[in-house]
Amino acid sequence: MAAAVYQSPGVITVEERPVPTPGPDQLVVRIHSCGICGSDIHQLRDGWGFKPGAVAGHEWSGVIAAVGADVAHWSVGELVVGGSSPKCGKCRRCLEGKPSQCENRHSAITDYVDGAFAEFILVQAAGVLRLPEGLSARHAALAEPLAVALHGITRSGVAPGDTAMVFGAGPIGALTIAALKAMGVTAITVVEPNEGRRKLALDVGATDVVDPSELETFPAWEPEKLSGRAVDVVLECSGHKKAIDAGFHQLRRGGILVMVGAGIEHPTFDPNRMILNELTVCGSFVYDLGGFEKALELLASEAFPNDSFIHPTDVGLDALGQTLEALAKGHIAGKVMVAPEARP
Repeated sequence: MAAAVYQSPGVITVEERPVPTPGPDQLVVRIHSCGICGSDIHQLRDGWGFKPGAVAGHEWSGVIAAVGADVAHWSVGELVVGGSSPKCGKCRRCLEGKPSQCENRHSAITDYVDGAFAEFILVQAAGVLRLPEGLSARHAALAEPLAVALHGITRSGVAPGDTAMVFGAGPIGALTIAALKAMGVTAITVVEPNEGRRKLALDVGATDVVDPSELETFPAWEPEKLSGRAVDVVLECSGHKKAIDAGFHQLRRGGILVMVGAGIEHPTFDPNRMILNELTVCGSFVYDLGGFEKALELLASEAFPNDSFIHPTDVGLDALGQTLEALAKGHIAGKVMVAPEARP
């Protein structure tokens, strides 16, 4: 099989590798579509913690090509989507229904040996889900980033009638906007400098889109002064320090800032503003319990704008490197799907 293999920051080569053989509790899946994630950009383009020889890609859908000897309830030819990696199910957090905080997890995102920027992937049978009726494999590959967006919304506690502000209208931000709209939040401000992503934000449900330069921020000696755009919830999906810092200043008293996007530069919060206005800042990592199932249900609903999120042209494995560069520079607004040449 062909696989896109990381060599060094920004250098990805397509190599021939053996098609994996499933163990007793595993499946081999032929990849149909695999979305490029922001973490893929950091790992493959920027070299964040990746070792030469690794294969990335965790937002995937495909067709079962081989079934392990002990696997029941799965058959060759079934369409599946990659789901949440199984957690321990025994620690305090798992028993509380918070698998994202599993105290025994071994991996940041997945438990795959290699990812899905390849023609085939080897996975645990417990870590895949069937596609709902009528949902295409291409659209189903949005399930992972949508599950991430849904978890950020859960962490925020936002409810219909609340006001929300989303920083960054990349794929996670855009999916967050659409999910907020689907749950009945009607006042959604989006902060985004890129023109293509500003349009995407409006297309999927934003009620207002502003440039970062339009936001009010305040000096340390005015900790109780509030922005004229102040909202109940800020969902920060860009990972940029300036955006996180600005988002903190957009909260009403008692507001919540959820950090969804990951970045390298650390934000700075004024503790007096936090104390005097009783603000909350929290992180959001991966998924809710049942988050993939909820994501697939949304994607299968007629009202959810699946096509709006996906760049119209898929790319092959050989174009992965240049596509990462285009995404990093903001030349592409939507989610790009990698489609290996050998399709079912």
